[in-house]
Amino acid sequence: MCRHLAYLGPPVSLRGLLYDPPYSLVRQSWAPRNMRGGGTVNADGFGVGWYAGDGDPVRYRRAAPIWGDVTLPALAAATLAGAVLAAVRSATVGMPVQESAAAPFAEGRWLFSHNGVVRGWPDSVVPLADRLPVRDLLTLDAPTDSALLWALVRHRLRADADPAEAVAETVAEVSEAAPGSRLNLLLTDGRTVVASAVGHALSVRATPDAVLLASEPVDDDPGWRSVPDRHLVVATSTSVRVRALAGA
Repeated sequence: MCRHLAYLGPPVSLRGLLYDPPYSLVRQSWAPRNMRGGGTVNADGFGVGWYAGDGDPVRYRRAAPIWGDVTLPALAAATLAGAVLAAVRSATVGMPVQESAAAPFAEGRWLFSHNGVVRGWPDSVVPLADRLPVRDLLTLDAPTDSALLWALVRHRLRADADPAEAVAETVAEVSEAAPGSRLNLLLTDGRTVVASAVGHALSVRATPDAVLLASEPVDDDPGWRSVPDRHLVVATSTSVRVRALAGA
């Protein structure tokens, strides 16, 4: 069922986000504390995306467990970023384990991740996929539910939809087409993060100049707040707004 996080704020080391906290994303890859009935080990790949400046984000993705990667620890220690999206993957049975299937997915400044599962895949969402341009279907990152969710969100973004509405509308239509789906989505352009909590855990911690959203708290800091199920979060480094999702 995966684990993911997003950070906005003053530049920090990737190591400080991914490795150092007592319940870090790396630890969550093999010992998550709140999977809500969806697996335990997230060993089917990982990815980290970060913004090094004003340009498009940089990504580092692999199809192997994050704890076994020999390059990431040194890379994470040497890299500072003020905007980060990272994820570890537990592949749904029948879906491929390959680098291109690991979040974050990307286009331009956008990074995207999905924590959950689309029920009845793929038949339940065939009508939704049918609305996409054929080229988008032919060039999906991978034949997975997460990649299709990204294509649905991205299609709205390309039509200049507000990012929060792009996520909320995608969640609503997939929830209707595939009831019982777990749809925790993360979307960022390095300035704003949009996150949904549908069927899975999500927590947020905000300080005066930074925000961290994660599938579960990475430490025991009292500043963490659990996001209610079927709610949407829109956050910047200095503000957090939470509202109920319609139709989810």
